[in-house]
Amino acid sequence: SRYVVLHHTKAPVDAGSRGYELLLEDERPAVGLHHLWPGNSLKVRSKTAIPTNEWVHVAFTYDGSSQAAGVRLFLNGAPVEFEVVRDKLRKDITYTGGEPDLAVGYRFRDAGFKGGKVDELRVFNRALTGIEVADVAGRDDLRAAWNANSESLTTAQREGLLDYYVANVYPPAKQFFADLIALRREQSHLINPIPEIMAMEELPQPKPAYILKRGAYDSPGEQVSADTPKALPPFPPDAPRNRLGLAQWLLSSENPLMARVTVNRAWQMMFGRGIVETSDNFGAQGAVPTHPELLDWLARDFMSSGWDYKTMLKKIAMSATYRQSSKGSPELLARDPDNKLLARGPARRLTAEMLRDGALATSGLLVEKMGGPSVRPYQPPGLWEIAMGNPRYEQGHGDDLHRRSLYTFWKRTVPPPVMVAFDAPERNVCIVRRQSTSTPLQALALLNDNQIVEAARLIGERMFKEGGAALDDRISWAFRLLTSRRPTPKELAVLKQLFREQRELFAHDQQAAAKLLAVGEEPNDPSLPPVDLAAGTILAEALLNHDEAVMRR
Repeated sequence: SRYVVLHHTKAPVDAGSRGYELLLEDERPAVGLHHLWPGNSLKVRSKTAIPTNEWVHVAFTYDGSSQAAGVRLFLNGAPVEFEVVRDKLRKDITYTGGEPDLAVGYRFRDAGFKGGKVDELRVFNRALTGIEVADVAGRDDLRAAWNANSESLTTAQREGLLDYYVANVYPPAKQFFADLIALRREQSHLINPIPEIMAMEELPQPKPAYILKRGAYDSPGEQVSADTPKALPPFPPDAPRNRLGLAQWLLSSENPLMARVTVNRAWQMMFGRGIVETSDNFGAQGAVPTHPELLDWLARDFMSSGWDYKTMLKKIAMSATYRQSSKGSPELLARDPDNKLLARGPARRLTAEMLRDGALATSGLLVEKMGGPSVRPYQPPGLWEIAMGNPRYEQGHGDDLHRRSLYTFWKRTVPPPVMVAFDAPERNVCIVRRQSTSTPLQALALLNDNQIVEAARLIGERMFKEGGAALDDRISWAFRLLTSRRPTPKELAVLKQLFREQRELFAHDQQAAAKLLAVGEEPNDPSLPPVDLAAGTILAEALLNHDEAVMRR
């Protein structure tokens, strides 16, 4: 049996249980102090069970040493022995902001103290001495020791009074404890920022596993051991039967499946369709490869390169197959509408991450830094508050606004709306193939999202600074930047007309121009006329919405 008597944790939002707790496990009090359970935690459990149907005074103290030896557990004012369940606490157990409330008898998704009662609950701001705990429990140890003369004091009374005197009265000891607390606080400031990652370790002896009859956990059948199905290659003879052995088997030269699946997913990413169309199923119910020899060659080359993913992508990108035009004759389109023959280049919309990162790169805003914590770029205000009363979204600033989409902080209940509009997975489950839809929301996002508007403004600035002196040259430069080709005379004429119309509109409404140029934190170039820059921003937005800027053809 296990019951939560009290806890000081953020149970609904912190599965690591940071804080402290008093539990009742098999009728024995247990005290836990956690930074992150179980890897960075301290827990002790009394060896003495408490009786039922009667009041028991339970107390515990902690000296802040991050060690189980610094915990003392008391029943009815008397210290009791305990067993150490966990003694791995290295960081503090408090929050830097938003301290949780002290909860009694209940914790979210846990067993509450059903049928139990709690009375006279007290929390002190220091560790009481043993004789003080006895006094709080209603025993007369402190009063008796205080009133006795020195000759009649027992050894226990002398030790109790000495502990009390040292902890509360003796000035050198009080100064020592104050210095110790200051040093521990300084130590915490040094240790807490150090990032940690969770790791797993194999048990000395693996737990037995059984075939579960009808999948029922309480109906075990024949005992089984770790191995691969007979339809697949066997484990390497010297490989251990654990996760390490499984990894060695996956990457074994005798197992081509891992490499085939990997290169097929890379092919799917670049062509929109894998050599095996069912990229999530290479089994008997999956599709057969359209080019099995190509798949095997890519897989073997991938393995022989040392599983170098960049090298594989470069080979595919530089191949004549990938560099073909996506245009096809009517006869070819009728014969091979899905391009299974690879007789033309791929035509597909870029992913959400590619579109955002591409806009940042062409604008010159993209931060090339690799690694680091997640960042919080622009997001429409109020989303987190609306969704289940979540706390306010704290937008980042500076470089955090322009990191690659890979580093964007992702809250599953409130994903970045522009990413979702362009079919980015919501990350509730892992997926192998993305949907590819076409909706009005996508055009609205590319025209109105703060990130895209800011990028368009910076593209407009580059157009004026780097595109030349003539309007035709500037528009051609921007068109080539975003589509990788020069505009046709007809396209150039349409874009020139758009620029002139927008410039005329902003000349009559300079407040609208200022409002447009105020989007985003990146400052404007004061040397450029605001009206011209606003018109250039609209032109860049139109180009970012161009089919050839959104599609790979």
